[in-house]
Amino acid sequence: MKKQEGTYRAMSGYLMLLILLIIILATVFSFMNGLIWFGIPLCLAAFLISLGFTVVNPNESSVLILFGAYKGTIKTNGLFWVNPFFVRKKISLRARNFDSETIKVNDKIGNPIKIGCVLVWKVEDTYKSAFEVDDYVHFVYVQSETALRKLAGIYPYDNFEDHDAQITLRGGGAEVNHELEEEIRERLEMAGVKVIEARINFIAYAEEIAGAMLRRQQATAVVAARFKIVEGAVSMVQMALEQLMEKEIVELDDDKKAAMVSNLMVVLCGDKDPSPVVNTGTLHQ
Repeated sequence: MKKQEGTYRAMSGYLMLLILLIIILATVFSFMNGLIWFGIPLCLAAFLISLGFTVVNPNESSVLILFGAYKGTIKTNGLFWVNPFFVRKKISLRARNFDSETIKVNDKIGNPIKIGCVLVWKVEDTYKSAFEVDDYVHFVYVQSETALRKLAGIYPYDNFEDHDAQITLRGGGAEVNHELEEEIRERLEMAGVKVIEARINFIAYAEEIAGAMLRRQQATAVVAARFKIVEGAVSMVQMALEQLMEKEIVELDDDKKAAMVSNLMVVLCGDKDPSPVVNTGTLHQ
């Protein structure tokens, strides 16, 4: 018995169809002329020949089995005739999409997240698909979700907690998708399945921590914005002091500089627009 895929060269179905028509006509002629002894074998032959026809559509295949022995696969489309005792198993060679359900897993840090993937695949080795696994379609679905769970446990969702993480599920992009594709390809190789593309199409925190993580992201954004505001404000205060001293507009001692810096920082870093106060006296009032 073959242990790998082989090509079966089947007879032309059109030639056997012509032979079948001739046998049918000869059978009718025999019965009409009382040649029962000759007509019965012809009738049996016509019945057996009619069982051997098989049609293979484009991007389809027919796996042929004779009494438990694999005889080969027909991948060429058309009308063929094979041994009528062959068991024929149709396997599609078309590319298929698998959009996985969103599953809940824990990332590397242990945060519960929801993740899903989309997979484009096709059967490449019909022998493995037919005999190495029980149901190759179900095998693809289960192994794809298993690979997705494994990948989610390798990387953190983001680098808020793991600052040393260079690759995250949310920002990994091509690197994460490539590793997912390789993991699925390795798992589906035994089923004779070729992985055309695999990528993450959905990722989010689970509902129980989504609110807290959203507030954390907002707080991080606020801190980052404040940092930029303070950095810019310090530069502006420094520039103002340098310009006043360079052009000798006013002489400021350390106390006056400190007061000016304090006022400018309040104005530049405040959340609300400042309310100006007009001083009609001296600077010390």
